[in-house]
This record gives sequence, structure tokens and C-alpha cells, in this order.
Amino acid sequence: MFGKKERQIVKDPLWDNNPITLQVLGICSALAVTTSLQPTAVMCVALTAVLTGSNVIISLMRNFIPGKIRIIVMLSVISSLVILVDQTLKAFAYGMSKELSVFVSLIITNCIVMGRAEAFAMANKPWPSFLDGLGNSLGYSVILLMVGFGRELLGSGKVFGIQVVPQALYEMGYVDMGLMITPPGAFILLGFIIWIQRETSKHYED
Repeated sequence: MFGKKERQIVKDPLWDNNPITLQVLGICSALAVTTSLQPTAVMCVALTAVLTGSNVIISLMRNFIPGKIRIIVMLSVISSLVILVDQTLKAFAYGMSKELSVFVSLIITNCIVMGRAEAFAMANKPWPSFLDGLGNSLGYSVILLMVGFGRELLGSGKVFGIQVVPQALYEMGYVDMGLMITPPGAFILLGFIIWIQRETSKHYED
């Protein structure tokens, strides 16, 4: 039920075949919602729910979906799950829902979700499809959280809204890097992460 093959399905997207740094998918949300860790974490949970749920549902339906309309069916499943997640956020975390704005809705167009449905869920059973969705969600989340952590810490001296840079450092002349909470800051941090990841990934070994 959870052997070597299943572990590989979950493990591979975490680093060696990460959907953001190697496949260069889902970049928009990686840059847009990572100004602080709290909205970043909520976005990660939202995408995980949609990706794992859509993979399982599409896998269950795969033998009944005509090839000519498979994209429409996949989009219908994904958009339904996104609406469910969005309404749940509005019901239980309205402030966070407003902060994330349209980015939860834009999960519908996230290439990671559609790509895994087409490349994996349409060809595999529900359990492997769930693991594939979970692995790619975790890989996405790892990168988003790394970017969010770096941007919030360097840009405001906080982590999850809690001040972690000592006041004494500010008194000694330390200044937060305001660049990090702007879009160019996200590009810079993500660029460094992609460079490190590609340098260490087995896909780029000589």
C-alpha cells in the first residue's frame, strides 16, 4: 500500500523534480502571496486540497471521460474544488480570504493542477493519484514557504507576524531590506532557490 514506488511518487516532487524550480510551474502565486508566511501557508493548504482532491476525482472518472472533452471535464472538477475552498475560507477565515484576494480563484489556472490531472491522474488509479497530488503539493509548498520566510524575515524582521530581529540590532543601525517585500525581492529569492536546487539536483549531475 505504501511501498518503494509510492514513496518515490511523494518524494520526487519535493526536490529532484520540484514543480516550481524544475518544471517552472505555479510561479505567479509563488511571487504574489509570499510577502509574509501566514498567507503563504494558507495558499499552500488551499492548493494541496485542490490538487489532491482533483487528482483523486479525475482518476475515479478517467475511464468514463471521452478524450475529446477531457480538458473541459478536468477544468470543471478543478473549478468546483476551488470554489469550495474559496467559500470555506470566506466562511472561516474571511480576513485571510480578503488578503489572498483573487489568488485562490486563480488556482483554477495553475499549471501544476491541470498538468498532474492530465499527466498522472488520467492514467493511474486513485491512490497513486492522491500521492502524486500530495507530493507535488508539498514540493510547491516547500518553495513557497522558503520564499515567504525569506521575504518576511529580511523585509520586516518578522516571522508569522512575530518580531524576531532584536530591537538592539535596529539601535545599532540595522535596516530591514524593503526590497524583499516588493515583487523584485520575490524574483531574487526564487532565483537563488532555483539556482541552488538545479546545482544540487541529480537531473543536473554530469
